[in-house]
Amino acid sequence: MAEEVKGIDDLILKVRSYNSSADTEFLSRAYWFSSEAHQRQKRKEGTPYIEHPIAVASILADLKMDTVTIAAGILHDTIEDTDVTVDDISKRFGYDTAFLVKSLTKLSRMEFKSKEMAQAENFRKMLLSMAEDIRVILIKFADRLHNMRTLEFLPEAKRQRIATETLDIYAPISNRLGIGWLKTELEDLSFKYLMPQLYAELAVKVEKKREEHEGYIKEVAAIVAAYIKKEGISGTVTGRVKHYYGIYQKMLRQKVPFEQIYDVLGIRIITDTKANCYAILGLIHSLWAPVTGKFKDYIGVPKFNQYQSLHTTIIGPRGERVEFQIRTEDMDSVAEGGIASHWRYKEQGGVKERDERYITWLRDLVSAQTEMTDSRDFLDALKAEVVPHEVYVFTPNGDVKELPYGSTPVDFAYSIHTQVGHRCVGAKINGRMVPLGQKLQSGDTVEITTSPTHTPSRDWLKFVATQRAKTRVKQWLKTEERKQSLELGIKLFEAELRRHHLSPSLVKSEEMTGLAKGYNLQDKDDLLASIGFGMISARQAVNRLMPEHAEEPGKEPEKKPRGKVKEPGISIKGIDGVLYHTAKCCFPVPGDSLIGFITKGRGVAVHRRNCRSLGNLAVDNARVVDVEWASEGGSVSHAKLLVDTMDKPGMLANLSALISAMDINISHMEAATTADKKARIVFTLEVKDRAQLAAVMQKMAQMDGVLSIKR
Repeated sequence: MAEEVKGIDDLILKVRSYNSSADTEFLSRAYWFSSEAHQRQKRKEGTPYIEHPIAVASILADLKMDTVTIAAGILHDTIEDTDVTVDDISKRFGYDTAFLVKSLTKLSRMEFKSKEMAQAENFRKMLLSMAEDIRVILIKFADRLHNMRTLEFLPEAKRQRIATETLDIYAPISNRLGIGWLKTELEDLSFKYLMPQLYAELAVKVEKKREEHEGYIKEVAAIVAAYIKKEGISGTVTGRVKHYYGIYQKMLRQKVPFEQIYDVLGIRIITDTKANCYAILGLIHSLWAPVTGKFKDYIGVPKFNQYQSLHTTIIGPRGERVEFQIRTEDMDSVAEGGIASHWRYKEQGGVKERDERYITWLRDLVSAQTEMTDSRDFLDALKAEVVPHEVYVFTPNGDVKELPYGSTPVDFAYSIHTQVGHRCVGAKINGRMVPLGQKLQSGDTVEITTSPTHTPSRDWLKFVATQRAKTRVKQWLKTEERKQSLELGIKLFEAELRRHHLSPSLVKSEEMTGLAKGYNLQDKDDLLASIGFGMISARQAVNRLMPEHAEEPGKEPEKKPRGKVKEPGISIKGIDGVLYHTAKCCFPVPGDSLIGFITKGRGVAVHRRNCRSLGNLAVDNARVVDVEWASEGGSVSHAKLLVDTMDKPGMLANLSALISAMDINISHMEAATTADKKARIVFTLEVKDRAQLAAVMQKMAQMDGVLSIKR
């Protein structure tokens, strides 16, 4: 990129070079305002602080940004580092400039438990702002680039932290937004400070190879240029050297030393039309043999960041490998500048239609990250989302869909439409039915089967790869969980009202809104949902609603006949129609002593009272409810038995025969042998009650070869 400017006059000249009608008086006012605000400050290297904002503005001018963005670059540190306020900037430079500067201001006035949490919250704020206005991230990139260029003046520990953050987050995001030159420079600068010795050695080797091969590259470029001219095709041919970090990554991937990396040097050809790109490719392949597997058509199938180019590696004169990149001028502009290369605002402040792909990605990313409260999870998810590994798959109509590596048919379904994802029940890949968790490969044709009655499954979160799919599934589950928790909360609250001889209609009273406000909740539905989630005790809520009915310490409330669930097997005392499920950690059966525990969004989980999974749960815990076996018979419950036996022929068959003879169904069975000639068999049985289970366990224990049995 161009050199940094030294003052406002140089900056104005640079801006006028691409925008002759720019409001340069606006930029001058921003410069003098920032100079005055920072006049007593100096950088770590001892230079006046104003040199940093001017350098940031110069980088933005290299990106050919509008005057508001450049002015915001000049002013970007004033709110954070001086007494200047957002209102000051808004009055002098307008709302847009103030918004950009405010969005860039770190959350320095807030207290965080750790540096990691502060970093996560700063990124979260930046992502939210840039989803609304992409210029925020472009200014942040410029700020980070200049800081990286002057990183040598900071202490070693701080250099390492900033370089790591740049390599992990800033460089990948700049790549995702298609700003190629910025991604390259950020990676090389990070590499320089994270692995200085390796960087220095590689720089020397690359420069030496450049000197050795400079004449060769010129020779090959001249041959291609002559043939292009002879064919009457417009085009310029230039040589280039790959950046250091890219070479280092290739050494790691191929597990070879630098000396075995053959395409360090390459040739780029810029032409006028897409058709001529392919014509030049054919010309090159007619001159020299292409290397198998080294041809990539990013014009027909662009990269995720809209990068387009033809890549091919050939065996050139004297057996040397040479990589070619062939693209149009417009493709080259996008490849180097990404979204910045064609960022323009409409009168309403919107974006061009072809930029919507960037904005959609940002909004999906923000939507997913705002749901995360854990700082480490947030940063890990952000890093995972910007890693540039992708697959290209086709719809049945032949449209190309680009998805992250590891995506599944469910990710594909959500990339089409949210409702297609929600209703997805099956998938075909290349005409063959596959599981929904099947990983997609580039070139696959994917067809989704939907059903109007189907809904998302929590299990999908175990395999979906895209933030869009994760966000949509979580949103649906959250809505359903709230609905179920609201229903359960109403039932629990009404039951508590009945215990106090109060009318259940109080649940609909206006007093409920005031009660909700007392818990810092929005409305009574939030309160009832919180009770259903187990976050608030129904007993406590009723006592606060009607203090005159609050229970005296140690006094038992007057009891009233309690209703029972009319469902087979289990009765939850005092509450009608509550959603419940038996816990799979302990498999309670009729006859076991039970305890109910309100779970988040899944109603009441019914456990055996001695279940280890409950830990030290107190008996009077607000989330515990009374549970008993219903009197109705005829139902069966699942019980799991762990049987250790000697590993000998017929053991499994004999046990199965015994179980069947007792009229007990085996719903599931797993068996495995150990090195010491023993076997472990897990039976899941359908039993009527605890007595039947005890009987079958007793008979199994008497069999020859059975070592132990336990539930």
